[in-house]
Amino acid sequence: MSTAENRMMTVPNVLTAARLLCLPLYLWLLFSFDDRPLAALLLGFLGITDWVDGYVARRFNQQSEFGAVFDPVVDRLLFLVGTTAAMIDGALPLWLTIGVLAREVVIGGTMTIATAFGMERFPVTTLGKRYTFLLMVGIPLLILSAGNHPTSDLAGIGGWICVIPGIVLSYVTGVLYVPKIRSGLAAGRLRRGLP
Repeated sequence: MSTAENRMMTVPNVLTAARLLCLPLYLWLLFSFDDRPLAALLLGFLGITDWVDGYVARRFNQQSEFGAVFDPVVDRLLFLVGTTAAMIDGALPLWLTIGVLAREVVIGGTMTIATAFGMERFPVTTLGKRYTFLLMVGIPLLILSAGNHPTSDLAGIGGWICVIPGIVLSYVTGVLYVPKIRSGLAAGRLRRGLP
């Protein structure tokens, strides 16, 4: 493995760390400051920076093994914390929160276990990127729609337009990941000489 692949201090990894450190601010805006529009704006901004750090990593050859693990973990935390907090606040329905979280916990847990057993990691698929984008846009819009804001009604329409196909794609992607996980596990164990 090259030195470049081993780097931890890259611009994309710093951006990812900054997204993680903004989660407490999101919670404060939602619960203590009681400002759903600002919380929604911050969560949407954090979702956009997910695309930015991926672009920077590819464009400037700053991809790393650490980033390949760190970025998806932060994405999962954004989903878990963002949706759970919004549901507790009353901005998201329970069924939607359960739908998002169940998929993330099952697939994320499966990937973690498979990696521990030697699976070779594989890149996120195009469908995976699309569902992530749709949910990272749709969920903040639904949070915005739950507040007293001039754009609330429009945000609600846009949120559901993004979230419904986003959830469907997330489960389709999860099913399509099963053979990839199996082949990655077999290839990883073969490369390591494991049975």
